[in-house]
Formats: sequence, structure tokens, C-alpha cells
Amino acid sequence: MATLDLRSLVLMSGLMGLLLAFMLFFLRLSYPRSIRGLGLWSAAHAWVFLSTLLFAARGVLHDVATIVLANLVLLVGIVSYHAGVERFFGRRVVWWRWAALLLVLTPILYWYGLVDPNYNARLIVICLVWAGIFLSMAWLIWRHAPRTFPTRFTVTTLLLHVGVLLLRFFSAWMPMAEEGLLTPTRVQSLYVGSNALMLLALGMGMILLAGDRLRAEFEHIASHDPLTQVLTRRVFMDACTQELARCRRHGRSMALLLMDIDHFKAVNDTHGHQTGDRVLLDFAQRVTSLLRRPDLLARFGGEEFVLLLPETTQDEALAVAERILVRVAEPAEGLPPITVSIGVATNRPDEAEIDTLLARADKALYQAKDEGRNRVEAA
Repeated sequence: MATLDLRSLVLMSGLMGLLLAFMLFFLRLSYPRSIRGLGLWSAAHAWVFLSTLLFAARGVLHDVATIVLANLVLLVGIVSYHAGVERFFGRRVVWWRWAALLLVLTPILYWYGLVDPNYNARLIVICLVWAGIFLSMAWLIWRHAPRTFPTRFTVTTLLLHVGVLLLRFFSAWMPMAEEGLLTPTRVQSLYVGSNALMLLALGMGMILLAGDRLRAEFEHIASHDPLTQVLTRRVFMDACTQELARCRRHGRSMALLLMDIDHFKAVNDTHGHQTGDRVLLDFAQRVTSLLRRPDLLARFGGEEFVLLLPETTQDEALAVAERILVRVAEPAEGLPPITVSIGVATNRPDEAEIDTLLARADKALYQAKDEGRNRVEAA
């Protein structure tokens, strides 16, 4: 390890980072705009690549470029990693705080780079800041991302990198011969090599996180109505079939509420289809606000919705339906007033098919409409 050419190792790590920068850039172009942060992650690897060029030019360019500017460019890349994570999870990036950090570090790096040259002092500052940023990234990802392999892989990579940085931080306090970034000592070779490997793994983790988010979005699109964001009929029916089977096994009760917005065609004819779409979305949001976590709402088509209430008796289901009637009838700013008719059905002990239960709810719904609409009827 001690005979490694560290200048070549630094350049090779930069080239690997540049490759990852291109990969993340093209992912940003091809992925949906809803997956944010990829551009900042791509820029982060590009900044790190630029810093490796400056570090490797030690002895060729002026120390201002190869020490002060190189370290600042590296830190800009590290900040870009963190900002990308914030954007990825929909958080606002407070850029002035990062700019203030870089402004504070600039005179410190200049002092220990040119006025009183001290590699270990620079190393202590850079390792501490770098470890702090990556530790914050690991916490953000663990807090906001689902517990999947990409999350665990990326967080583990970040924590391992933090461990390497802290080990180098503490080793910089130990008395030793004067050294620099390109001094081919065993410790320095391990440090530079570990950083290169960890940054490569971090780039892979970011690509995995983006792919996991893309898969989740495709699953959501396949299972949710694009307008109202409630479940589609197919997914809802599968859930109802499973719930009915569970009720039969354990002697439990469930309820279906079939809901139809009254005179919805008149809303479209009078106010236009865009207003009709807003009415549908508002209706779904109002009903959703009244539900428990296990309850499931789906759009069956047009202005017809259906609601699954697990562990619910008929009396409880009727009470929920009455609350929905009241909530839907409340005026909404900028939207025409609407009402809803609801048919309620609960499962029977011998009921094996969800279509049978749904047919009884449908019959109750038509009874509610025949009785004058804006009412609840039970099967």
C-alpha cells in the first residue's frame, strides 16, 4: 500500500466519480420530474472530479489552486450530495447556510495552506465537516426513505465513510512526520483509497434510491386513479376479496359503502368538465379526511366511488355514511354545491363472493336515489 502512486489514485477516483456524474445526469433526463435531486447528485460527482484534478496538480499549479480552491471545490461537492438528498425528499435547501459555511472555511484553509502550512490542521477541519454532512445525510435518508435495500445500502455506505473520516480525523492529532496529501504513507494510501471506494459506493446507492423511487411511483400509478388519487377498481376488489376471506375465517364484519354524486352530469354540462374534475377531487379528499387508516376508498368510474370499512358493523357503517353526507354537502369555495347518495351493505356469515356484497350495496344505492337522493340506504 505504501508504494501506491497517490496522484494516480486520486485521478482514478475522480474519473470514477465523473462516470457516475454522467450516469446520474442521464437518469435525471429520463426519470420523471417528480424524482428530484438527481441533478444535484450528478453535480456533486462532477465537483468531486474537479477537486481531484486540482489535488493531483499539486506542485504544478499554485498552492492557492491545489490547496485552498481544491478543498473548497471538494466541499461544494459534499454539500451538493446533501442538497440532493434534501431535494429528493421534497425538503427546501437553505443555500445561504452552506454558503456561510464555505465562507468561514475559506480563511482557515488559506491560513493553514499558505500562511502557516499544516496538512494535519487542514485534514482535521475537512474530515470533521465532511463527516458531519454525511452523518446528516444518513439521518435524512433513514428518516424519510422506506426500509428497503437501497436505503440500507446507502445509509451503511455513509456511516462507513463517516467512520473512515473520523479515524483519519483522530489520526491527524497524533505526532508523526510531516506529510501531505500525496505523501505515499500507508495511512495516507488507506485514506485516499477508502474515500475513492466510498464515493463510488455512494454514487451506486444514489442510483439505487432513484430506481426504488421510480418503482414506487409506477406502482402508485398502477394502483391509483390519476385524478382523485384513490384506489383503482382492480386493486380495491383484490383488497375486498382478501378482507372478506379474513372475515369468514374469523367471524368478523366488514362494510361496503357505494357512493354516487347526485346530478353530476348537470355539473359537467353547466360548469364544464374541468370544474367537474375539481368536484371529483374535492369529493375524494373530503371523504378521505373522515376515514381511519385501514379504510380504503376507490373510484369505480365516473362519479361513482366505493368505500371499504374493515371491522365495521352495519350501525357503524350507517353512522360513517351520515357523516359523509354532511361533509360532502358543506359548501366549497369556487365549486358548485353537490350531494351524494349512499348504499350500505355488510357481509353475511355465508357470503363468499365480494360481487354478491357489492350487488347488495348497489341495490341499496339505487333505492337511495329512488327515494330522492342525498340520503343513505342499507341493504
